[in-house]
Amino acid sequence: MILVLTSCGSAAEAERIAEALVGERLAACVQILPMRSVYRWQGAIERAEEWQLQAKTRAALAERVEARIKALHGYALPEIVMLSAEASADYAGWVAAETGEAGEAGEAGEAGKAG
Repeated sequence: MILVLTSCGSAAEAERIAEALVGERLAACVQILPMRSVYRWQGAIERAEEWQLQAKTRAALAERVEARIKALHGYALPEIVMLSAEASADYAGWVAAETGEAGEAGEAGEAGKAG
């Protein structure tokens, strides 16, 4: 399992990218968090309110997730950081099922929602 991080300049853009990744089964879950960034861009120190996306997916989908983020993102150079992650067997199985590896989606049900 991997965790893919990217940051967006607006909540609407973050929602649009998250919806596409989950809707296209490229990620099982995408969390959106508001944050403040300080970074160097074109020789100047910049500050911005941004929204970070944390997408949970399979390592096998990394290139497709990266391509989809680049296609949807408004930044000239979007942050795309991929981290290997270990998860409980149940959660990793859910991520695999929701991203198409195990065929049909898992049966967590309302009482057992994952996220």
